[in-house]
Amino acid sequence: MYMRYLLIIILCLTTVYSYSQDSTATETPTKVKGTLVSASTSKTLSEANIVNINQVVGTASNKNGEFEIKAKVNDTLHLSYLGYKSIKVRVTNDWLKFGNTKIEMTELALALEEVTVKQLELTGYLEVDMNQIPVTSNNRYRISGLPGQGYEAGKPNIATKVLGAIFNPADFLYNMFGRKPNEMHKLKKMKEDDEIRSQLSKRFDREMLLVLLQVNKYDLEEIVNQCNYSKDFINTANDLQILDAISECYEEYKIINRSNKSRSSKDKS
Repeated sequence: MYMRYLLIIILCLTTVYSYSQDSTATETPTKVKGTLVSASTSKTLSEANIVNINQVVGTASNKNGEFEIKAKVNDTLHLSYLGYKSIKVRVTNDWLKFGNTKIEMTELALALEEVTVKQLELTGYLEVDMNQIPVTSNNRYRISGLPGQGYEAGKPNIATKVLGAIFNPADFLYNMFGRKPNEMHKLKKMKEDDEIRSQLSKRFDREMLLVLLQVNKYDLEEIVNQCNYSKDFINTANDLQILDAISECYEEYKIINRSNKSRSSKDKS
């Protein structure tokens, strides 16, 4: 009887150990490693910014161009470096499995698209020459009584936003925050990640904010504008200050939104 119990215990321990070994072997790594190099010179790029858009964590490459960041399969990394074209890289199973991967970045001067310039053939007659000069519409207009400095003609969806603001001055913020709840929830994570905050404090191009919040540059500026921040602040603030401004505005929006929903429920009852 004693031997039978002993045999059962040994079998249980063996099963547990084997399961533990299998689990360890099949466990998916939680970090990826990479090395950033210049596509034209093959030199490593140190102090490049790397952000995991999905998990909202950031890091920077070391003096050898190497980095390590928390990630899982199908996460997207945004890589940026001064003077180089920013890129997005998808995390794959192979990357997680085989470890360090070399990633090439292209200098902006080499990444510019070719532009064909048509030379103007001037005749010397003012009326004729004036007709050859291309006319571009970049007018700005504003509606009296509405906040903001104005709206640029020709941009998509501007008319819709302006008309919506006529009937409800707060309409822009409600639509912007309301239709992007997942992106706006990232604000808290961005504020809590020291590396992202450090990167944003050194930047003024808004690129990382646009990527993480999934908005365009016009909408980002208009959010801050509609949150009653001055034009001078928008033009001079670094990206971290813009992040904090949007975060503060979003917290105020949530309070107002909850209050409106509560009032609406009471009216219905």
